[in-house]
Amino acid sequence: MKKSFRQQLLQKPIIFFLFTLVICVGMQAQTKKPNIVFLLIDDLGYADCGFNGGKDILTPNIDKLAKEGSILKNHYVQSVCSPTRSALMTGRYPTRTGVYNVITPGAPWGLPLNERTLANALKEEGYSTAITGKWHLGEFEKSYQPNARGFDHQYGHFLGALDYFTHVRNNQIDWYRNGTQLKEEGYSTHLIAKEACSVIEKHAPSKPLFLYVPFNGVHSPFQVPEQYTEPYPNLEGNRQKLAGMLAAVDEAVAQIVASLQKTGMLENTLIIFSSDNGGPPPGKNTPLRDFKASIYEGGTRAAAFAHWPGHVPAGKTIDGAMHIIDWYPTLIGLAGGSLKQALPIDGKDVWPMITKSGKSPHKAILSVSTRGPSQAAIRMGDWKLIVADADESDGATLKKQPKKYEPVSLFNLADDPGESKDLSSAHPERVAKMRKELSTMLKGAAAPGGK
Repeated sequence: MKKSFRQQLLQKPIIFFLFTLVICVGMQAQTKKPNIVFLLIDDLGYADCGFNGGKDILTPNIDKLAKEGSILKNHYVQSVCSPTRSALMTGRYPTRTGVYNVITPGAPWGLPLNERTLANALKEEGYSTAITGKWHLGEFEKSYQPNARGFDHQYGHFLGALDYFTHVRNNQIDWYRNGTQLKEEGYSTHLIAKEACSVIEKHAPSKPLFLYVPFNGVHSPFQVPEQYTEPYPNLEGNRQKLAGMLAAVDEAVAQIVASLQKTGMLENTLIIFSSDNGGPPPGKNTPLRDFKASIYEGGTRAAAFAHWPGHVPAGKTIDGAMHIIDWYPTLIGLAGGSLKQALPIDGKDVWPMITKSGKSPHKAILSVSTRGPSQAAIRMGDWKLIVADADESDGATLKKQPKKYEPVSLFNLADDPGESKDLSSAHPERVAKMRKELSTMLKGAAAPGGK
């Protein structure tokens, strides 16, 4: 009787061993966890980089990465920095965490301590975790700082708007390594990039890496070494300085990519690039309306892309709508982690949308202003509804300001990305339907943090 292939293998131990080894190596290659590098650029305008329509600032290294990956045209964030960082770290809207606005220096609150962070979840799956850059989710106690929130390594600053050269904010140095204050000379963008490269080049290949690089560039104050502004004699004032600051960030991105190449990590690294909110002046958000701190598109839609050779399609633009909360379940899923947790997750897995031309997994996407649920927007398909209380002010100052939002307004973003034509009176049934969905999403919203 003819022996089966399995019987033949069992009678020849060496062949059986080699066959098993080949199978195991193949399975390991298929299930190898990706390294993850998340580049978050502070106050970057939607149209400041070349890949997203920018014309007057050179960003060749960022543009090359974007071209080699997929551009995310409808990637939503929150309108200011702390809420976006909270959403990224938890996969949950500000209505869950209470982080609606910026966490100020010394404020006795931060991202609630019962929140599981993205760093926590990836660390559970065997990742080395590091942050080099701006945290801005609480610093008044050690328990709110990155090393207590899932990060093995921390370097950079806890707050925003620090001096780029002295690293001082409010007469105090805001520069730390693993929670210990540092006196260190150098331009902050350069230092953050240098540390990120060091993390990559010292990384043990036996473990996957999660590296979060939230640059403070290009946030004010507008400061940059003079050589970075020299290519922009046609620009003036803060726009020229911003161009130089973005050029420094572009250079830093190139250095990080070079370190990934040097270590052989690039082919198995997912790089995600995004702004934390729309740019304030002199940043450009064309063709979107308004700026940072607004729930118009110019405040909440970010320049973004994803890059991973052989996994994320190259040269593609993804039109499906997503929110920064989506990276939480998406990245944990790619890492083979569990999404079972005590707190509900608002984010959706967008990997099929990005890699297989799938549709957006969202029925609706929520934007909440710095004032909280009293001013909110909802996007459903191509339609966006804004609902704001009548006593409107953007909350930036105590000074009386012009009314920014109508009590109710409706826009078709496919036809009118600049939100110039309010269609609410022409579509009362759609307004009613969207208001109902918005009310559901705002139900039980958390009180603002610190209150």
